[in-house]
Amino acid sequence: MTVPPGPPQPKVDVVKGTGLGVRVVFWRHGRTEWNATGRFQGQTDVGLDETGMAQAERAARLLAALQPELIVSSDLRRAADTAAPLARLSGLQLRLEPALRERSGGLWEGLTSGEIAERFPDNFAAWRRGEDATPDGGESSQDVAARVVSAVEKAVADLVDGVIVAVTHGGAARVGIGRLLDLPPERWSALGALSNCCWSVLGLREGRWRLFEHNAGTLPEPVLGDDR
Repeated sequence: MTVPPGPPQPKVDVVKGTGLGVRVVFWRHGRTEWNATGRFQGQTDVGLDETGMAQAERAARLLAALQPELIVSSDLRRAADTAAPLARLSGLQLRLEPALRERSGGLWEGLTSGEIAERFPDNFAAWRRGEDATPDGGESSQDVAARVVSAVEKAVADLVDGVIVAVTHGGAARVGIGRLLDLPPERWSALGALSNCCWSVLGLREGRWRLFEHNAGTLPEPVLGDDR
């Protein structure tokens, strides 16, 4: 599938050099065949489908206007292939970071929701209620959050002002954002799911993280509120 280049994107300096501090764009990968068929992916290395590749190209043209300082990505193919167009457009080298991988789904990987509910009814019911349930044989939310936050902290360690794009996965993004915002784990499920190839934007200012946009698909803009 050929994706047309689209109109040139303006150099909108919405973050870089503005003194607004660090911004981290949590960008979920584009669609895969398993997304389309409702299968739990976890750390199974499923690639993008044609729709996912087109989504990545479109989103990259928008995010390139932010002039990111760093692009760091999960090393699973669906994330790295989503990140590649942005790396090409921005001229940055892509840094692969296994800590940004999706949660290990253990015995649930490759199964549809119906199949998981049939084989693991009690645990899956708790999961669907938003409880802090762990997939059978998989990874806990706490462990996922810890490694995602560690990867983000490593990325921002030497940056005073600017944009980092972290290309990751829906579940990993949700719990990582929840931990960065200092929400109690039982409230992490209050953050809505990220759609394929959409993103959330967090800002770090004076040691405090704030959520500026969630599940966005258009060019992020800085929020200049009265309380800043």
